[in-house]
Amino acid sequence: MTEHQLEPAPETTADVFSRDRPPVLTVDPGDSIVVRSLDASGHLARQQSPGQDTPRMFAEGRGHCLTGPVAVRGAAPGDVLAVRLVSLRPDDWGWTVAAARDTPLTRRLGLHDGPPSWLLWDIDVAAGTATSNYGHTVTIAPFLGVTGVAWDEAGEHSTIPPRAVGGGNIDCRELVAGSTLYLPVTVPGALLSLGDGHAAQGDGEVAGTAIECGMTTRVQLSLTAGPPVPGVHAVTPAGRITFGFSPDLNEAMGDALDAMLTWLQGLYGLDKAAALAVASPVLDLRVTQVANQAWGVHAVLPHDALRAAGT
Repeated sequence: MTEHQLEPAPETTADVFSRDRPPVLTVDPGDSIVVRSLDASGHLARQQSPGQDTPRMFAEGRGHCLTGPVAVRGAAPGDVLAVRLVSLRPDDWGWTVAAARDTPLTRRLGLHDGPPSWLLWDIDVAAGTATSNYGHTVTIAPFLGVTGVAWDEAGEHSTIPPRAVGGGNIDCRELVAGSTLYLPVTVPGALLSLGDGHAAQGDGEVAGTAIECGMTTRVQLSLTAGPPVPGVHAVTPAGRITFGFSPDLNEAMGDALDAMLTWLQGLYGLDKAAALAVASPVLDLRVTQVANQAWGVHAVLPHDALRAAGT
């Protein structure tokens, strides 16, 4: 097994997903990569004041500034790419903006006409905290908002909505270090891209941004077959997780729950109705994010929530 280094540069970053983009790095299954990613907007220099317009990787960014794509040698449609998040270290600064866009949510809140409100954060990794320009301090729990693979459709595609195929802008705060995210492969090599570092985020990402920051992430990539559920899923320190993505939160909820019931059926040999009954006392449904066109729900089955008889 080999460990690779991947730094953000014009030739190693993109702001779209596309099966037609050549990989910037090819690795073997089992290899690790230390990936450096810029913040979602691709800032090349630290902001000195909230909302300062500093130089960016893409002057007219169409989406998130992502590092990649990375090809995994031998990955083929039908495989599942396991992305093990070994460690995540945010940069020492980050930002948050609210009411920056006219969306259904900002209209509901009466904030669609702006002006936006910006926060600038100092991140202290050693202390595990971030402090805003207003003096508020929060505990950090770093993760990547975007971890996704290309899919078998021609053209360039926005990084903003999460998708049942490819994953991408999942924005799930549970995907911290120690998690493994499973992404179905639909194109040769998988073509994985990473970015959109978040030092901290609540479920929902209600402002449309978290504490956006650059991130150094160590990942280990492997291939697997015969997943317990057919779509995007994860095993995290919080438990097993399935996802649903849709402009309709009811649909997103139903998809996340349906996938988790499939997982429960396989784990415990239950029929679907029994799996639903068993899930009800222990399963959490959480609104992942409401900010990205296709909203997200994730179902969380905590580890050891269900114990077999005699254990």
